[in-house]
Amino acid sequence: MPTDNISYQNSGYFSTLMNDYLDQKPNLKSFYNRFPNLENFEEQILEKKINFNGDEKRQRLVSVLEEQYAQINTSTETVSNIKLLNHSNTFTITTGHQLNLFTGPLYFLYKIISTINLTKELKAEYPDCNFVPIYWMATEDHDFEEINYFNFKGRKFRWNKESTGPVGRLSTYGLAEFFEVYARELGSGKNAKTIKKLFQESYLNHVTLADATRFLANELFGAYGLVILDADNQDLKRTFIPYIKEELVQQTSHRKVLDTIENLKNYSIQVNPREINLFYLEDNLRERILFENNKYKVNNTKIEFSENEILSLVENHPEKFSPNVIMRPLYQEVILPNLCYIGGGGEIAYWLELKSFFDAVKVTFPILLIRNSVLLTTQKQTQKAAKLGLTWSNLFLKQNDLKNQSIVKLSEFPVDFTVQKEHLQKQFETLYKIASQTDKSFIGAVKAQEVKQIKGLANLEKRLLKAQKRKYSEELERIIDLQKELFPNQSLQERQANFSEFYLENSADLIALLVKRLRPLESVFDIIVLP
Repeated sequence: MPTDNISYQNSGYFSTLMNDYLDQKPNLKSFYNRFPNLENFEEQILEKKINFNGDEKRQRLVSVLEEQYAQINTSTETVSNIKLLNHSNTFTITTGHQLNLFTGPLYFLYKIISTINLTKELKAEYPDCNFVPIYWMATEDHDFEEINYFNFKGRKFRWNKESTGPVGRLSTYGLAEFFEVYARELGSGKNAKTIKKLFQESYLNHVTLADATRFLANELFGAYGLVILDADNQDLKRTFIPYIKEELVQQTSHRKVLDTIENLKNYSIQVNPREINLFYLEDNLRERILFENNKYKVNNTKIEFSENEILSLVENHPEKFSPNVIMRPLYQEVILPNLCYIGGGGEIAYWLELKSFFDAVKVTFPILLIRNSVLLTTQKQTQKAAKLGLTWSNLFLKQNDLKNQSIVKLSEFPVDFTVQKEHLQKQFETLYKIASQTDKSFIGAVKAQEVKQIKGLANLEKRLLKAQKRKYSEELERIIDLQKELFPNQSLQERQANFSEFYLENSADLIALLVKRLRPLESVFDIIVLP
């Protein structure tokens, strides 16, 4: 195969907004702080150093992290990184992700490895500073249906359980039965035993989903110094108290984000703000806070507060307030000395809605970087693609486009009537000249005939394409079968498959291979051939 990567813009899997962001279109300049180039981090470091002032935030952060890691076998690299956060020349690079069961889709790995690898590049470029990779666990999310499953070899494994509150506090009780079903699918090979042990130690030996996910991510990435943060924490939310109060009383985010959305109206909008972008939080409850009839009410409950009562609650129990998708990025940037957020296209799209809000509350807006994307393939699949005369660009096409393009290459004669259409148009140019010199009604007759004949050619072209598809049906079937292997359900592999599927079949260290290959600032879709 001729290349081992494709630009995001040419992959066909990124939105117009993301393509324009990557192309640094002038109309988007006001929606972000700095573009993710290595040289732009110098100014970002200086700005964040001024904005993230005081040692108290750092001490509080380190204290919380040390407490959260107290029961985990922590690597030397991670311990060192946590301690470095005490120093004013240490900054974070952050990615966030839901608590998907057993990591969920493959791109969980790519997000974290992008984060780890960017800290390495920054340390090489700015040796006087330290850079710590952070995985922000979305422990306060309450949409359990989004995370309670993963796909393995085309089969969905779902954890059936009731959940109404923050998923991080959810008990792992009941996963033993789930594990028995999954374990049978894994078989009994060496790699299968490793996967089974990892699942058991993560989920069957920990009480909550947050603890299980932290253990799992630490096992996978602890050797690379990853620091895992659960921000569902009273002490961390004390730092956020002024911004919670501002949101309740002034509702700044609603006004600012609505203004930004109006300026982004030529694009698809990712999220819309609420009047109050906070939830009320308890173990089994996460509901929106509403302001109605001069009262603060918790949606779908009888709980309500006066302004004084709710501000007092913020002061004494900030842990009862949970930021939504609009406020969570602000919470992150307030409690972390963060330079850059790494996320998927959808995440970066909603971050672009927030710049004016950050400016209003005087918090430094981070650099926004689209995470690495990867297509994993085997040597056998790569050889098969080459034998079929396919490039990676071909395989990234939508299925019908791939069929049509393949027929054009397979057919021994042209399957489009471009030459015939051009010849027809020249004939009608002559007829129009004649018509212009006679009765005007003749022009209409010529136009009607032109439309009829062009439509007839188009129909013949479609019939010829169908005939050639029947003739080359076996070749097309092999091509589409290969694409289905690489793009399950006509979607990106990284959004469908779980890492265990590839670990099971390949004895090489999958994560080490990805860490070696991925370059987060290059903005390319990597194609990696597994050993």
